[in-house]
Amino acid sequence: MDNQQSDDQSNKSNKSNKSNEQDSTNNSFDFNSLGKHYLNQLNQMNQSFSNQHKQSNQTSNPFEANMKLWQDSIKNFSHFMTPNADEHSTENSDAHQSSQQTQQNQSNQSTDDDMGSFNELTQRFFKETMKRGGQDNNISQSLMLNLVDGWQQFTTGVTDKSPTVLLEQQTSLWQQQFQLYQNTLMKVSGHQTKPLITPEKGDKRFTDEDWSNNPMFDFLKQSYLLTVSGIMDTIDNTEGIDDKTRQRLSFFTRQWLNAVAPSNFLWSNPEVLRLTRESKGQNLIRGFQQLTEDMEKSSHMLSISMTDDDAFRLGENIAITPGKVVFRNRMFELIQYNPTTAKVNKRPLLIVPPWINKFYIMDLKEENSYIRWALNEGHSVFVISWVNPTRAYKDVGMETYMHEGLLTALDVVEEITGEPDANVIGYCIGGMLLALTLSWLTENKQADRIASATFWATIFDFNDPGDLGVFIDERVVSALEQEEDTQGVLDGRIMGVAFSLLRENSLYWNYYVQNYLKGERPMPFDLLYWNSDCTNVTAALHSFILRELYLDNKMIKKGELEFDGVKIDLSKVTIPTYVVATLQDHIAKWKGSYQSTQALGGDVTFVLGESGHIAGIINPPTGKYGFYAHEEYVADPDEWYTKSEKQDRSWWLHWGEWIKKHTVDEVDSRQPGVDHTGKSWQVLCDAPGEYVHVRAEEALGSANI
Repeated sequence: MDNQQSDDQSNKSNKSNKSNEQDSTNNSFDFNSLGKHYLNQLNQMNQSFSNQHKQSNQTSNPFEANMKLWQDSIKNFSHFMTPNADEHSTENSDAHQSSQQTQQNQSNQSTDDDMGSFNELTQRFFKETMKRGGQDNNISQSLMLNLVDGWQQFTTGVTDKSPTVLLEQQTSLWQQQFQLYQNTLMKVSGHQTKPLITPEKGDKRFTDEDWSNNPMFDFLKQSYLLTVSGIMDTIDNTEGIDDKTRQRLSFFTRQWLNAVAPSNFLWSNPEVLRLTRESKGQNLIRGFQQLTEDMEKSSHMLSISMTDDDAFRLGENIAITPGKVVFRNRMFELIQYNPTTAKVNKRPLLIVPPWINKFYIMDLKEENSYIRWALNEGHSVFVISWVNPTRAYKDVGMETYMHEGLLTALDVVEEITGEPDANVIGYCIGGMLLALTLSWLTENKQADRIASATFWATIFDFNDPGDLGVFIDERVVSALEQEEDTQGVLDGRIMGVAFSLLRENSLYWNYYVQNYLKGERPMPFDLLYWNSDCTNVTAALHSFILRELYLDNKMIKKGELEFDGVKIDLSKVTIPTYVVATLQDHIAKWKGSYQSTQALGGDVTFVLGESGHIAGIINPPTGKYGFYAHEEYVADPDEWYTKSEKQDRSWWLHWGEWIKKHTVDEVDSRQPGVDHTGKSWQVLCDAPGEYVHVRAEEALGSANI
């Protein structure tokens, strides 16, 4: 307020501010009243608990009392969601009453329109719900049976081997919950108390201040965290169950516990309650609309939108490195990128991406594009862009991906460049294909077609596949094969949700709260756009990977894997190889990648990057992650890690130094559309091509091969 204003103006302003504060108070959620309500509930519970405790030496389960408290709060919630009645003067003029009537009529019309839209939205929602309710999902049934078996083994283990563990855990939990009740009573009375438990580092579900400041929500948070800790500790410490069962039981129990977190519900999330009160429920209407739209785009499982899909256009603001599609068959398009240097390495570079996502993870934007960086380093870069399989690809297996994919790409690169060999990079499953192809070429006396091989986040030893292993056993694989025998492919959207659930709080439930409870639109994020752009997996290929590699772990075992007429033996592969894994990779655990140092027969360089499956790999020189290296590759990966030294720079730079040993001479830059003799070569379209635009649901709707 201007200092020149009069005292009268200041007084008017002060009155106005007080009025605004009063209005603000009336229009905000009354946490004080709700806290008093919970204080009464807690007092009643405490009194009841004390009476029962006097009558019996056995203590009741406070978790059940907590659930009762939660349920009772819902019954009383409508009182707190109703705005306080406005106390206006009854002496209104006729003109004012007329204006109010007009506004009321307009409001009624708006309400009618809103209700019509809401009814239409509701019909769409229930249509999707009914459609899924009638689906017989053998995969879900198999996972549920596995979980039941796990709990049976757990029960047997508790009874036979660890009868005291469960009792000790329950007693500890009851004591903690009772202490929490006492702390809550003290906090409501104005006393400071120290939390019994706090969220783990990185847990962003309880960041709102009211999770700590408001006694009710602090109680719900701590009660939930204590319960989760108790249950998970019991599973971890119970004897008599095998590691595989314990891992599966732990994973699915964690999924359930995180699904029922108080942060995921309107009634128990203070931030959502506040937003609902302030917007008069409009956030829930927007959220319901977004939920319906996501259901219409989903397969069996709900695929939650993580980003604004409309914000990205392939070839316009993502995957924009200039290049041309110079070859196409039913399996892939081959992209040759425009050089950025006058001279290029004589030996070309071919990149084999995974086919469960699309290649442009290596070309999201200019500053973190591996493709652009490699071009600037003087490489002639060729990239495979895999087709998004339709149902007609049912019988296309790993052998086809080798012959009509990688080997054909090598042929085309040789025809264009005139070079008899190439440096090849394989990412994730693309690296698995590369490893099998190297062994096949060796057995067929063609090992010289690949000069060096680089593996990004590629598993060689599937003994410990991480959390992915909980989805893979004979029962589930058989169910998948039965499903895919009918469908022809595994719907890429299902796999996308499965990968998200490996990090459920950060990749699933946070978006559930943001999109559906808060009603917020997802923010544009290129990495998440790529992550949601799934591809289908053919039935034959998926069965091969699950059975031969994940279940039987045959790739690393000499002579046990029959592949296109040869017995795979990686020890016979003697070309130089560079293997990079990442420390926090939950998809391809680094120790499974490290075993390449023991399995491959040539000169192997292994480095361990920081971060995970994507951020640790797509880590340009300007990135924030370093890597670990040590040239003595002992059998024990933990021993190697202990001896390794960290370098605070991107592994790209380390690889750049390594690949120079395998690039031979330089030649004039190669332009797409011209072969090594100067003759014209076909150009089918601009990068990123046509195959990359086909989404999983579009491919499923097509029968064309």
